[in-house]
Amino acid sequence: MSTNSSIPLVDLTLWRSGSTEERAALAATVDRALIESGFLMVSGHGVPPALRAGIRDAAREFFTLADKEPYTTAVGGRGWIPPGKEANGYLLGGEELPPDLKETFVSGYEFRSGDADVDAEWFMPNVWPTEVPALQELCVIYADAMRRLAAELLELLATAAGLEPTWFTDRCMQSPHSFNINRYPALNRTGPVAEGQYRIAPHTDFGTITILDREAGYGGLQVCTREGEWIDAPVIPDAYTINIGDLMARWTGDRWTSTMHRVLPPSPDAPDEELISLIFFFEANLEQLIESFPPPLGRAHDYQPVTAGDYLRSRYAAISVP
Repeated sequence: MSTNSSIPLVDLTLWRSGSTEERAALAATVDRALIESGFLMVSGHGVPPALRAGIRDAAREFFTLADKEPYTTAVGGRGWIPPGKEANGYLLGGEELPPDLKETFVSGYEFRSGDADVDAEWFMPNVWPTEVPALQELCVIYADAMRRLAAELLELLATAAGLEPTWFTDRCMQSPHSFNINRYPALNRTGPVAEGQYRIAPHTDFGTITILDREAGYGGLQVCTREGEWIDAPVIPDAYTINIGDLMARWTGDRWTSTMHRVLPPSPDAPDEELISLIFFFEANLEQLIESFPPPLGRAHDYQPVTAGDYLRSRYAAISVP
């Protein structure tokens, strides 16, 4: 089953238990999707809908707290990123677009690398709201499920690229992750939208792989096609939206492309529409040197090697509003 020619729906149950021919066909579909659009949809992942619904309920309870200030953090940190503190439009260059119309609760991987400075920057303790105790338990369960799903997807991607199945997982499983819960407030809360303002401005993701659980709405996700046309990303019940980031595109020598996408501003056609997205960003190991695949696996390029940590650090700084 396909959503359109460039953003297909793939069923992970075929990857887990299909025949050799079915698995090969699935890997070929994924390779083609990441070449053509950088996006695909995934069903058969096994993550319970009730878990995602529970996170949204707890997140809404948090976002409506009268005082969230004690949980405030900067972009790249853990806790609450208030409205007006992130501007993905800064990445476009030229004229700066207004800040994104959203607020975010962020949690991440609590891991001990053995280096106190690394842990303080990338694996700091999570900050959980005491007023909403359910949020911590649900997010921890969800993040564990997402890391397992990310590992499975990376094995599929490695096979799609003609590599050993563990090629990416061998280089990613001690990495940080960021689990962002984005609240896109309704128009009746934001008031008039500034010119050029979006819930999230046009951008590409920074890292390795993104796993997105979305709600359908007027102010939803759009993807820019290779022809420069903005199209609505499909919403399929119980399917995840998957896309690769700049680091994976760089790693593959632009065999696969990180694609520009945006989240539309709240619409006058739905002034009460509030959406909550669950976004899991999975990365490469921080010290992993990202050296681009040469042709014929990759394309001709002039990328210089860079560590994952250095690259991600530069991107977080670029979208932060002072």
